Amino acid sequence: MLASTLLVKKRDGNELSDDEIRFLIEGFCSGAVTDYQMSALAMAICIRGMNRREIATLTRAMLESGDRLPRPDRLAEGRLASGRPRVDKHSTGGLGDKVSLILAPLLAACDVDVPMVSGRGLGLTGGTLDKLESIEGFTVDLSDQESSRILKEVGAFIIGASERIAPADRRLYALRDVTGTVESIPLITASILSKKLAANLDALVMDVKAGSAAFMKTESDALRLADSLVAVGGEAGLPTTALITDMDQPLGRAIGNAIEVNESIDVLAGQSGAVRDLTIELCADLLVQVGVAPSLDSARTRLASTLDDGSAMERFERMIAAQGGRLSQPRRLAPQTEITADHDGFVARFDCSSIGQVVVAMGGGRRKKGDPIDHAVGVRVHHSVGDPVKRGEPILTLHCSTVQANDYAKLLANAVEVVDGPVCKSPLILGRLGVGR
Repeated sequence: MLASTLLVKKRDGNELSDDEIRFLIEGFCSGAVTDYQMSALAMAICIRGMNRREIATLTRAMLESGDRLPRPDRLAEGRLASGRPRVDKHSTGGLGDKVSLILAPLLAACDVDVPMVSGRGLGLTGGTLDKLESIEGFTVDLSDQESSRILKEVGAFIIGASERIAPADRRLYALRDVTGTVESIPLITASILSKKLAANLDALVMDVKAGSAAFMKTESDALRLADSLVAVGGEAGLPTTALITDMDQPLGRAIGNAIEVNESIDVLAGQSGAVRDLTIELCADLLVQVGVAPSLDSARTRLASTLDDGSAMERFERMIAAQGGRLSQPRRLAPQTEITADHDGFVARFDCSSIGQVVVAMGGGRRKKGDPIDHAVGVRVHHSVGDPVKRGEPILTLHCSTVQANDYAKLLANAVEVVDGPVCKSPLILGRLGVGR
């Protein structure tokens, strides 16, 4: 079997067999299939697409290129021998998305385990690991033995991916980035699910975001990706559901690293708002999937109580301590500069791209892999779409070096559009796939 023959086959719009897909991925990992050949395959997939069988086989092949997290309580045939269900969530990312920091300890306090393997930020999307590393002493690099111990003792951990987890995906993603094939739904699906399957989960919920601050700009594109993830996840043996959520405005009030940790702690302490609402919805879906709650309504009630009575906060503190972190006072932020409304009105729109680009420029994100992060910089958002504002009222607060503050403030002077008449508030959840009522 020749790789070049298979590349031509896919380029011409023909299906690849399961054996052919496995041959290509195994050859890519061994070096028998070169980077330029795999780049050509990625471009062919981006142009021609893949059917569900092909995507599921690609996902399994990428999974089998590496190791899985240990799961001693699972029998060979996949049934739980004992212990608690194991679940996780994945978000396609956006401005201010700090849900993972709250979701993992909240679920752990509701009798499920959350072995969360997260990533770092690149471009406008912040990374969960970068946010957590603003906590003094927190480490995201744990051995299998350490992570297993923490999961047993605490019920949750949040770590970085080992190079042994889906190495085929790691290598292929680097090629996708330089070949313009990052947006291919088959490749996105295989990339996400190969890593989540490696965690030996009983259920997964996807937060697929749609809007100007999201990877998928339209609701229809987000629906296509969500449908692919739910279908292929199920076919690969991982029950998967999805929520399609709004990302035409930042999620919550904080964008950055330390500032998002501070907001997450506020939510764990009972603060209301969009971050709490979305976290509860995602958690409720998982509790229903694994049978811990009989319905979404009963799950929502239990989750709200777990936040309000301090149980989730206590679990968060234990998780942070177990991973070497030291929580004391709120994380230090850079000096602040306010941007105010120049007239009365209602918030109509956010220029999410400009806000995200300024956060990156201040050092809160990365333009390329390996760039250093300044955890203390960020942006505080004071309103949501539809909120009334008064002239002179703060609409954004920058946390950055005072030397650069005026320059960044000028860039964001028009990042929040205020209009004279009332504006309808946007729904947070735009759709659900595969979720029980």
